[in-house]
Amino acid sequence: MTTAPSVEALPDEDWKNFLFDVLPSQGSWTEDAYLWLTDNTRRMIELSDGYLEVLPMPTDRHQSILILLLLALHQYLDPLGGKVLIAPLRLRLREGKIREPDLLLVKDANDPRRQNRLWTGADFVLEVLSSDRPNRDRKVKRAEYAAAQIPEYWIVDPDEETIEILSLRGKKYRTVATYRRGEDAKAVTLTGFAVSVDTVFDAK
Repeated sequence: MTTAPSVEALPDEDWKNFLFDVLPSQGSWTEDAYLWLTDNTRRMIELSDGYLEVLPMPTDRHQSILILLLLALHQYLDPLGGKVLIAPLRLRLREGKIREPDLLLVKDANDPRRQNRLWTGADFVLEVLSSDRPNRDRKVKRAEYAAAQIPEYWIVDPDEETIEILSLRGKKYRTVATYRRGEDAKAVTLTGFAVSVDTVFDAK
């Protein structure tokens, strides 16, 4: 009796054809299918109304900036009982819309929106711009995070070396300030939190 080859033993082209046969087509991805996929891959992937969006690989500078901001926010939040984490971590903005912000936090670590498999809300999100798709964070995600009623959104631009602070007003964000070198970027909803712009962009 002949044994069929395992999936792992399939040639590359047959493996690709197998995946095309069994995985949903673009526009047809459900949350369950998306969660299964992202549980089983190292790639950062987001879900947008049935479509998968694969995120670019972070650079060394991107990660250095992000870790510095994570540590600064952790030092601020931990004594207050809050929690801050960085990608990859799934955040459901609404049904069918799941993003992976570079950084997200809740002011109360026991917030019920903080769930193990994915979060269902946040008090603050931050994105470090990728040079290949800056408008995705400046326009698309700005609108999505506002619609999800996330009170504060920071856009960190490594090329321009600016930190833009956005605060929710009604259903839209307004820019409170754009900070540059020589200034301290100050949070709106995190009382007393500020970080030196020089320190952020000098991160090694």
